[in-house]
Amino acid sequence: MNFKHHFYLERAAILVCALVSSWIVTASLVTTGNAAEQAGAKVSEFRLDNGLQLVVIPDHRAPVVTHMIWYKVGAADETPGKSGLAHFLEHLMFKGTAKNPQGRFSTVVARIGGQENAFTSSDYTGYYQRVPREQLKTVMEFEADRMTGLVLTDAVVLPERDVILEERNSRMENNPRARLGEQMDAALFLNHPYGKPIIGWRHEMETLSRDDALEFYKRFYGPNDAVVVIAGDIEPDAALKLARETYGQIKPLAAIQQRKRPQEPPQVSPRSLTLADPRVEQPAVQRTYLVPSFATAKANNKPGQSEALEVLGHVLGTGSNSRMYRDLVVDKRVAVSAGAYYDSSALDMGKFGFYASPANGVTLTQLEAAADAVIAEVIDKGITAEEMERAKSRMIADAIYAQDNQASMARWYGTALMTGATVDDVRQWPARIRAVTTQQVQAAAREWLDKKRSVTGYLIKDTTPPAGQPASLQPVKAEKRT
Repeated sequence: MNFKHHFYLERAAILVCALVSSWIVTASLVTTGNAAEQAGAKVSEFRLDNGLQLVVIPDHRAPVVTHMIWYKVGAADETPGKSGLAHFLEHLMFKGTAKNPQGRFSTVVARIGGQENAFTSSDYTGYYQRVPREQLKTVMEFEADRMTGLVLTDAVVLPERDVILEERNSRMENNPRARLGEQMDAALFLNHPYGKPIIGWRHEMETLSRDDALEFYKRFYGPNDAVVVIAGDIEPDAALKLARETYGQIKPLAAIQQRKRPQEPPQVSPRSLTLADPRVEQPAVQRTYLVPSFATAKANNKPGQSEALEVLGHVLGTGSNSRMYRDLVVDKRVAVSAGAYYDSSALDMGKFGFYASPANGVTLTQLEAAADAVIAEVIDKGITAEEMERAKSRMIADAIYAQDNQASMARWYGTALMTGATVDDVRQWPARIRAVTTQQVQAAAREWLDKKRSVTGYLIKDTTPPAGQPASLQPVKAEKRT
């Protein structure tokens, strides 16, 4: 699995647009072509008596550890009419408990030289700290305390609601590309809650209350609905001992509700939309297709389907050697940028997309037609053996290099476990990528890159004069308006 997904890694920020992080998760890989997968054997997993799952990834190169706790709840699990609640609660989790009043946790982490943050996605919410190894139990005690001891009053809840509303202003309302993506998701998912923004719709965010947050917290935050991932300078048995001493003392939630989400009907018609904004400096065309994620391919017993889409995404749109870039930017010169991606890290359906910005004198219609021609060629003729081998080598090499980042390893495993994969799925990723054939890639393109399964978005500059002001009076540099 490429396990690409959007990470929401700032406590006061959720939609970090276009940050597509890979949970290529190849902790099992040592050298290209090495099937022994020596490093993968070091990853250990445990389950406490109260249901909490623990994954430990030893890394003794520096005396530090990254501690992450992931909850199996995200924006797609919110009560209808309460969009933004998962992210709102993420903010409120920093407001303190009876044992540790507001600010104490963060003060201690800062004093010991650590780092902390949190993130929200459609499928999960997570909190993490990077601290000296001898301080691991300290942060585990803090997290265990706020798993059940959160104290909320209107005095802290209502000002924080203003914070997330302002966040929506800065991240969405003032960002035309983010607004386009939001509208495209809403059009792509006709019935599934993936169609609502993680940060929430403004009119619903404005009504979120203390009671909403506490009800959500009590329903989802418990040890049997959580996964703790620890990467760094610690042995698995020592981490397990600390987990039992901290998280192990918490009673499990009485009943974990299975996540049953409305699913998508058959996609029978292509959709398109145009967003015009005076702040647009570079027009763009984007398209998103509804495709299987790793989890849905696995659930439907379609081995290799997700991996074929990964390779397809790499061949079509990753780097200057990709089909989209070479054809649109280098050869035909109809674009100044172009690429494609596959987002497999979703509990339900995933997304495959492409994007491009036109060169001077090229219309979005002409650019879209050129991009469609690239896709049609892959559907008709497939990809070459050379493209296949180059894609596989690059994907595996990138995964090897990424192992240098302790926090990335923790994120990869956490994301995998939150979105329907297992530790073994992570370990076996290199072998599955190596097994992909050119025929599988062509079949994936033919089956899933069907316009009926897609939404196409056009981002254009709005040159309409404000009401009551003639066009002739418009400022010459209207594109600078905010």
